Amino acid sequence: MTAQEAKIAIYGAGAMGTILGALLTKGGLEKVELITRNQAHVEGMKKDGATIVCEGDNTEINVKVNALYPNEMGGNYDVIFLMTKQRHNAEIVSMLQEKLSADGVICTTQNGLPEPSVAEILGNARIYGAATSYGATFIGGGRVALTSKIEAMSMEVGGYKNDGKALLLLKEILSYVQNATGNAEFVKTTDNLLGARWSKLAINAAFSGLSVVTGMTFGEVAKKRKTRKLALGVLRECMDVAKASGVTLAKMQGHDMEKLLGGKTPFKRFIAYMVLPIAMKKHKKLVSGMLKDVQSGRKCEIDYIDGLVVQEGKRVGVETPLCEKIVEIVHGIENGLYEIDYKNADFFAL
Repeated sequence: MTAQEAKIAIYGAGAMGTILGALLTKGGLEKVELITRNQAHVEGMKKDGATIVCEGDNTEINVKVNALYPNEMGGNYDVIFLMTKQRHNAEIVSMLQEKLSADGVICTTQNGLPEPSVAEILGNARIYGAATSYGATFIGGGRVALTSKIEAMSMEVGGYKNDGKALLLLKEILSYVQNATGNAEFVKTTDNLLGARWSKLAINAAFSGLSVVTGMTFGEVAKKRKTRKLALGVLRECMDVAKASGVTLAKMQGHDMEKLLGGKTPFKRFIAYMVLPIAMKKHKKLVSGMLKDVQSGRKCEIDYIDGLVVQEGKRVGVETPLCEKIVEIVHGIENGLYEIDYKNADFFAL
């Protein structure tokens, strides 16, 4: 099967999903469906197409797309990109199971380590994962914002405890984003999906978590003295847990995170402190999707990000006090005990 022949669903076409689906369509794929329950967003896309406001590149991309509600889905999908929140995986994957073709696969792009919960329902053989490195915020009515530079966007795809036979098809499909954007480095395949997941998890635990705590963008977190030190501390906690778990971290945008940011000596920590704002430059306008959730009065996925690091740390005997504090403060914000404020950085001990 070729990418042009494949029937593709983007299930969970919020900010990230709309960008992926629109760029696949713009790149030349015709059988791509963007699926979401958000009525205003679906109707906006049906009427005016999907609009991507590229904040990092000061441009806009508008694409006529095939937008659907879940109850409008057909069946026999060859690839479903799962881009919803993890909290509802059991219900959603059970439903999607009936929508797949005989050889169809699900590729989850969710944050954290989502593959086990999907595989519980569908089995390992049909599960793939993608560590997705680009930021987006939801505007609504068919419009989303891409907060990373186009050249910094990437997806690293791997199989979950299987033979990876669908990887070539997934890579071919995602190469259509390269056609749409000119970003030749957008898609890569990996035989170290867990390492790619943990590298992305470390970034999310540090920057998405602190974005909720402080209300700041990733660039602001990396720039201010207190949060820069906190972000580096969280990154090191994640690296220590991953190492104790036997995970080899994948490179992020060609860089070895452990060598660049995980040093233990005073000199290496100083270098990491100076490098961090530069490393985050292409993603400086990112705001955590979890922050948007909390600001909208919804529960966020902190338990699947920093909370997961805490859980895994306990399993392998690694202390994670910074991640624990982030989880505590974020739940406090959700429950009205704290305000979202930079002053929350004072609650941490470094």
